[in-house]
Amino acid sequence: FNVEITRVSPRGWLNQNMASFTAFLSTTLIFLVSRSCPVRGDITDGNTEHLKREHSLMKPYQGVGSSPSSQWDFWGSTLVTSSYVRLTPDEKSKQGSIWNTVPCHLKDWEMHVHFKVHGSGKKNLHGDGIAVWYTKDRLHPGSVFGSQDQFLGLALFVDTFRNDLHGMDRSFPYISAMVNNGSVNYDHGKDGRASELGGCSAEIRNREHDTYLAIRYSRGRLTVMIDVEDKNEWKECIDIGGVRLPTGYFFGASAATGDLSDNHDIISMKLYQLMVEHTPEEENLDWTKIEPSVSLLKSPKDNIDDPTGNFRGTPLTGWKVFLLLLCALLGIVVCAVVGAVVFQKRQERNKRFY
Repeated sequence: FNVEITRVSPRGWLNQNMASFTAFLSTTLIFLVSRSCPVRGDITDGNTEHLKREHSLMKPYQGVGSSPSSQWDFWGSTLVTSSYVRLTPDEKSKQGSIWNTVPCHLKDWEMHVHFKVHGSGKKNLHGDGIAVWYTKDRLHPGSVFGSQDQFLGLALFVDTFRNDLHGMDRSFPYISAMVNNGSVNYDHGKDGRASELGGCSAEIRNREHDTYLAIRYSRGRLTVMIDVEDKNEWKECIDIGGVRLPTGYFFGASAATGDLSDNHDIISMKLYQLMVEHTPEEENLDWTKIEPSVSLLKSPKDNIDDPTGNFRGTPLTGWKVFLLLLCALLGIVVCAVVGAVVFQKRQERNKRFY
């Protein structure tokens, strides 16, 4: 039998291997993008089969009141209409709140809040803002946007008034998150910088269109997305890992005004169950006994001396991981190209001696 041997030139061998490497690199990049940026794609589109009605507040607001069968109760200046729940009117020194009466026992969840902040005050002459809560106690009035300080659980603040005149590195309204084990005070004078986990600026006041925020907690990761630009798409505001929240807490919302005021309205609060698999160890854990906490490389109290108010020691977000891996891959590509060029030059030089 005859065996045909095909001789491949060094240039042909190089081109074949570079093509294979390019295909491998493209596949790797696609995989990294899909793995490092899962949050935006995972935000639920509002599937009704996952909606938990016992934890949701929707028009026409049936089941709201003080009766034993009510699933939502309210306090203070709160006014329930057929179109919205107004936590405070555009008047000075008002506080109001609305709370779910049913404790939430979901390990993984996502809350969509449709809200509206509006009033007659001109720019920088309005306040104070809205807070969305997931806490152990409910209907406890206090100094933190109409609810109690030193709470146990999670709070998301939509702060519309700047108190800290030295903190000019951010614009208001400002959205921030805080996890508390009952030992930390919210510092209004510093706009909560000492205890915030992260945040973003968002123009949410006196908008002609709807404004939304989504709070997602799944497998120890807290993600906050906003949709305030009438684009029908979520924009990431906060994304932080290492968050531990127990089950059995209550959802609620509150608002407050001081010398300045605004209408603070809740149109809906919709809770969705996230279908997430847990390990046997996680399933056997008593989630009601978990203490609210965040695994940071530095304590929130250390943030007091940080003039920027940022957590430089927070875990890497998906985008940061992606950029680091991308830089590493680009370095590999550069090395591979340089090596290939050097190899080709040597092959051409060796041909001269044949």
